[in-house]
Amino acid sequence: MDTTQQTDQQRSADRRRRELLEAADRVVLRDGPGASMNAIAAEAGITKPILYRHFGDKGGLYAALAKRHTDALLNSLRAALDAPAERRERVEATLDTYLAAIEARPQVYRFLMHPGDSVSPGDPGFDVRKHSLPLLRLMGEELAQVIEDRLDLGPGSQQLARVWGHGIVGMMHAAGDWWLGERPCSRAELVRSLADLLWGRLAAAGDRVGGPGF
Repeated sequence: MDTTQQTDQQRSADRRRRELLEAADRVVLRDGPGASMNAIAAEAGITKPILYRHFGDKGGLYAALAKRHTDALLNSLRAALDAPAERRERVEATLDTYLAAIEARPQVYRFLMHPGDSVSPGDPGFDVRKHSLPLLRLMGEELAQVIEDRLDLGPGSQQLARVWGHGIVGMMHAAGDWWLGERPCSRAELVRSLADLLWGRLAAAGDRVGGPGF
């Protein structure tokens, strides 16, 4: 097989994979954590074995969907952090970006992050905890790197940046999960309250010399 044929086949496989992920997205938006491989295969107009051939099992499909949505969220969070604004405004914008994302697609959020609701009768043995926890850790490490690159935290700055990164992500996740379920206040009120909680130490930290600033 020549290089052109290989390239064409890879493009076709990539396109088919995108189409299947788009079908999976539609089912997740409709069914949330109850989305099953059977329903996704039906939405895509294929048989379940063909879906397994592309993703292996529900864990493989979950990982592909998680990467799709997590990459988009991380790009949005980076844009909020890099916006030309005062530090407090960027902190609030970053918190609001996360909350707006889970508010806009709550079924996707629940599919990705709610372990107790994610196993459907047709998918026995799927442990979403094994897949969802790394998403939070990835976000924590991403934020830790941003903090380390931009803020002068003094001695032990690398470790402190990781503590802050994972702590802030944990706070956003827990508070956002509670807010999405109960809606006790507006999104803007929650953003201000969380920013107030973070602001004291963030306001006091200086920018790292030679860094992009925070």
